[in-house]
Amino acid sequence: MKDGVLYWNMDPVIVQITDTFPLKYYGLLFVSGLFLGYLVVKRIYQKENIPVTQLDKLLTYIVIGTVAGARLGHCLFYEPGYYLNHPIEIFLPVQEINGSYRFTGYQGLASHGGAIGVLLAIALYCRKYKIRLLWVLDRIAIAIPLTGAFIRFGNFMNSEIYGKPTNGNWGVVFMRDDLIARHPTQLYEALAYLSIFVVLMLLYRSENVRQKSGYLFGLFLVLLFTARFLIEFFKENQVGFENNMTINMGQILSIPFILLGIFFVFRNRMQSVKTIN
Repeated sequence: MKDGVLYWNMDPVIVQITDTFPLKYYGLLFVSGLFLGYLVVKRIYQKENIPVTQLDKLLTYIVIGTVAGARLGHCLFYEPGYYLNHPIEIFLPVQEINGSYRFTGYQGLASHGGAIGVLLAIALYCRKYKIRLLWVLDRIAIAIPLTGAFIRFGNFMNSEIYGKPTNGNWGVVFMRDDLIARHPTQLYEALAYLSIFVVLMLLYRSENVRQKSGYLFGLFLVLLFTARFLIEFFKENQVGFENNMTINMGQILSIPFILLGIFFVFRNRMQSVKTIN
């Protein structure tokens, strides 16, 4: 740290397990976030006397939905031209370098795609095991911001998805890319997500809130994607075509989630009005 500026030059690789297989902070934090989210929901299941075996099955669906959705979301929303010409790289964590494939891990995961993947995975799980969808979504929604925060910490360790330049007197210099002081938007998002997790956890303690089917899920969507929408104003565009857009792709993709969240937040109130009438 010097004069309000943090010079960040962390090696994203913790240890090189083999010549082609590195253990990275991003992967470790990603898995840690999923595990902590699992522990939170497990505690909720135990509190409500729901068999934890149901959650173990759900976890498999969520992990697959998260990774598949996030990967497809990045490939289709941000770089469709490249990945349609390199379809193997969509599904396998490799990259073509000098005519041969090298393990690199997935080079790009989109949170909006991950959100869609998780929702579809939970819907399939609930349909198969005949469980109320909104009941599950209300409880899973509490843990997702916690997992999301750890993923953003991983982005910070990778020196990626950072913000626009500050006035130069403060910020973070991601030395692996340039020597410009920037907004650490990964940390902005991580702190916002942790705050949302705390809010949802506190609201869950209210029996009145728990009885409002879909309320916590809707509030989660509104809070998380509104935070994402606002923080995008400070973030560098991820791909070139966004430079000519009034709002970027991340903001455009956030709007439907915000609107869906508003619907679920006010859904119970609208039903109450209909009942009175």
